[in-house]
Amino acid sequence: MRNKMIGQKKGILVFCLLWFCMCMTRAEKFVFTTAWTPQAEFAGYYVAKEKGFYKDVGLDVIIQSPTLTSSVYHRLETDECQAGMFSMISAIDIIANGTPLVNILQTSMNSSYLIVSRWGKNPMEEKGKRIAVYVSEPNYLAFIMSKKSQMNYEWVFFTGNVNVFLSGGVDLMSAVSYNEYLLLKQAGFDMPEKSVFRFKDHGYNIQENGVYVKRDYYDTHRDQLKRFAEASKKGWEWAALHPDQTLDIVMKYVRDAHVQTNRVIQKLMLEEILRLQLDPDSGRREFRVRPEMLKKACTLMQDFGTIDREVTYGELMGQTAKTTKTETTTKKAK
Repeated sequence: MRNKMIGQKKGILVFCLLWFCMCMTRAEKFVFTTAWTPQAEFAGYYVAKEKGFYKDVGLDVIIQSPTLTSSVYHRLETDECQAGMFSMISAIDIIANGTPLVNILQTSMNSSYLIVSRWGKNPMEEKGKRIAVYVSEPNYLAFIMSKKSQMNYEWVFFTGNVNVFLSGGVDLMSAVSYNEYLLLKQAGFDMPEKSVFRFKDHGYNIQENGVYVKRDYYDTHRDQLKRFAEASKKGWEWAALHPDQTLDIVMKYVRDAHVQTNRVIQKLMLEEILRLQLDPDSGRREFRVRPEMLKKACTLMQDFGTIDREVTYGELMGQTAKTTKTETTTKKAK
């Protein structure tokens, strides 16, 4: 009897060990780099991790932030992460210049970009004035609009916060509706509507952040990437339904990273990010790339001279043959 009991215990132990090993094997490590330091802009991904949505699909997701010395592109290019966040225009630039990327999840459906006047004037009437733009942001739309409308702005690059603008060091500032615009409002800065140029209202409504992977990785890990995208969507949908609990999760990430912010700003940011995710036609959260917005972005960039060829929808979504750096260089030479 005793030997039988020992045998049963050994059997249970072996079963538990095998189950543990299976669970460990099933959880695939997946590193994702966001576009900036922790904030409500990335709430859905934090939710997906904290609520176990990634774990449920067999993924051990590590969410990283870029630094001033290690950009999202650098981390993706050097295989420090499997996926990175880029705006659609940034991704187009990277692809057109020879690095194949694939969009696996599109969260932004609208442009958040603004230009705000320090002096309460219409930004389109301030030709040749000094405008502050982030040194870490490509600022494609601001550059394109300035050239197209012959604004001849004087560009002043800064690393962060809105103090250079509030102090009167510049006449205008490039901003986004979910960050700097909110900081200016919290600071009590008066912004009459005429002093705010909203790109989406002037023919520049281009989708922004999405999640991208290198084409080679996409070709060999499609099932894994689909699972990541679906779990991330679930995270965003949960965030939209449970904003207060989502803020608790966001603030945990903020505190862990020692980011200087507050819950009020993060609440407003979350509300704006969720609003920007709604399709302008259907009013729903569709998580898709709009082909017409992609084409418009390519046209604007080609006219500006940033790229010399169109990036097609099929190419962006990994549906067509991969274009190599050598092929891109050859096309440019022709």
